[in-house]
Amino acid sequence: MDDALTEPEIVALTADPMQAAAEIRRVALWQRLRCLPDVHTPEEEKQYWRMHLLPNCSILGAAMGNRLVGVIAYGDNWIEQLYVLPDFQGNGIGSLLLGCAKEEMDEIRLWTFQRNVGARAFYQRHGFTAEVETDGADNEEREPDVLYHWRRLPERTPGLQPSYG
Repeated sequence: MDDALTEPEIVALTADPMQAAAEIRRVALWQRLRCLPDVHTPEEEKQYWRMHLLPNCSILGAAMGNRLVGVIAYGDNWIEQLYVLPDFQGNGIGSLLLGCAKEEMDEIRLWTFQRNVGARAFYQRHGFTAEVETDGADNEEREPDVLYHWRRLPERTPGLQPSYG
């Protein structure tokens, strides 16, 4: 059966697949933004996932068969990382991963690069709004970025009318 037609399995990740998670980020990001400077080696990225993200975030992966094809790292009202391999984008995998984070947090902030129009459109489709745009002076790549924010809307209690007073 074709992987693109199979529903991915969402799994909590441990230390073992951190190299695969770091590689997904590397491949997906540089596929979209080829001109970004490569500021870290693959080994440094793997260590970042193991030593920083794993102890401080919930990390979920989307697996198709035995292959990890998407990953999200989140916690404390932030999404730190959300990437899907290019060949698997557009199949709802990113939406599934983002939905897991939205189930656990009432509000979320995240950064993405201004030039990453695909990511920007994705987040906007999922209810995120741009709050701040920067010139990139504070990120390692020195690439202009944008801060997005999402907040869960309060649920209405059936039968109650809004008060106008």
